[in-house]
Amino acid sequence: MKKSKLRNSTPWVKYYKDVSKHLKYSESSMVGYLLEAVSKYPEDVAYEFYGSTCTYRTFYEQIRETARSLKAQGVKENDKVTICMPNTPSAVIMFYAVNMVGAIACMVHPLSAENEIELYLNESESNFLFVLDLVYEKVRKIVDNTNVNKIVVGSVGDNLKNIKKFIYKFRSRGETPKIEHTDDIMTWREFLNFGYDYDGEFVCLRKAQDPAVILYSGGTSGSPKGIMLSNYNFNALALASHKMIEQSGPGESILAILPIFHGFGLGVCIHTTLCCGMRVVLVPNFSPKEFGKLLCKHKISIVCAVPSLFESLLKMKLGKKDLSYLKCAISGGDFMSSDLKHKVDKYFKEHGSSAEVRVGYGLTEASAATCATPTGEYRDNSIGIPFPDTRYKIVKIGTHEEVGYNVDGEICINGPTVMLGYINNIEETIHALQKHEDGKVWLHTGDVGCIDEDGFVYFKQRVKRMIISNGYNLYPSYIETVINSHPDVFTCTVIGIPHPKKVQVAKVFIVLNDGVKPSKEVMNSIKSYCEENLAKYSLPSEYEFLDSLPKTLVGKVAYTKLEKK
Repeated sequence: MKKSKLRNSTPWVKYYKDVSKHLKYSESSMVGYLLEAVSKYPEDVAYEFYGSTCTYRTFYEQIRETARSLKAQGVKENDKVTICMPNTPSAVIMFYAVNMVGAIACMVHPLSAENEIELYLNESESNFLFVLDLVYEKVRKIVDNTNVNKIVVGSVGDNLKNIKKFIYKFRSRGETPKIEHTDDIMTWREFLNFGYDYDGEFVCLRKAQDPAVILYSGGTSGSPKGIMLSNYNFNALALASHKMIEQSGPGESILAILPIFHGFGLGVCIHTTLCCGMRVVLVPNFSPKEFGKLLCKHKISIVCAVPSLFESLLKMKLGKKDLSYLKCAISGGDFMSSDLKHKVDKYFKEHGSSAEVRVGYGLTEASAATCATPTGEYRDNSIGIPFPDTRYKIVKIGTHEEVGYNVDGEICINGPTVMLGYINNIEETIHALQKHEDGKVWLHTGDVGCIDEDGFVYFKQRVKRMIISNGYNLYPSYIETVINSHPDVFTCTVIGIPHPKKVQVAKVFIVLNDGVKPSKEVMNSIKSYCEENLAKYSLPSEYEFLDSLPKTLVGKVAYTKLEKK
């Protein structure tokens, strides 16, 4: 085993495709960086929504109108504005308008439970809320327990033309709660009307390092935490992602199916693509069953999704429809096994696309993306190479001690997209952001992985997911990769369960392929396969078949729910 100090080595740079080792990032606010794209591509389509399109010029005017209304409603610099909306034009417009007036956008999923929404509003100290009408009833019950004093109630139909708006209202009748409008509770249209008579200054020139966005971690293995990100974080993400995805730019399109409360959805699918002049197709109510149809209908050239959505794509029969427009597919948000990647690549090829899945890695604490597979350079189970100006270090768990090539340890990241910190949680911030002996602050990700001699990074799994059984370290992700390669298995998840002598042992939950029924024969076949391909100490102690795996709001496997079974 070769051991070497890695901190001064950047072997991955040779795999960059027309990408500089160092980039010059915008020193403006997020909306200031967006303005550069507006000035370059004013008549290009910025977004498409149910067939309606909007140019960059008009989009920017919509942002200015909304910013004017925010100021008219008393929103000030550094105020917190919570946006609890799906992927609609008004939600994206509000996001940039909040930035324009110098406030901080707090992104919350509208499917969150009442107590979660209350927690997010209080933790962020929000005093202004933009919420979807279909979930307003949740807000009504808890708003008096918060500091919110202004509520704008939005609808998916707000941005639709008359006939489509009528159809939307007809289909959703009975679901939309009756809203009692007051001076402090208004519709989107009423809110915009307040701005028309406002003639004061509404643009606040914020600095790059000023806080701009609060996102909440997914909470797959613990309580969600509010993550504070700066203008610089998001702008650095946008430029680096744009350079690493060679196909991004004017004339290209992306399907925005990942929700805007999610770092991957907001940072990559919205901010990155809009800042490089692409057409963003907004999908507010996404169903995995429609994935393939949407790709074909909108002639999408780039798609970003979590692994579970690519899994769902494999089950779709597109008939004569083809995916020839699709040039690039990015998988992030969760670990994608090499087996699933190869299956999706084959599916694309069979449907006329030259795209191959490029696996990425990131976390909300680093603005969603920090690493990606170079075009044509995939290595099994690798998450790719670091973005420009981003450094990876693998340390012995619980220390700052760097390990050598191909040695497992905790993944640490230093770079321009690393968060400012957790809000109202100094202890967790100090634990995550640690100053090392080199004088740099490194984000301790809590993920186990290694780096090879070429700089390719390999994710093994979360430190918290690691199973310690009878003194052995078991990696659920590796066990899952082996079991997923069995011909009868569609997908699986491994967790640790208590054991009286070994402390913990592995248990696997298995979803079988279509047409394969759970049986003793199938079970025995999978067990035998594991015995042939896994070390004896890492063999699952229990096997259980499920129709599907429980998922979080962003499509990740909800391990905590499985652990409670």
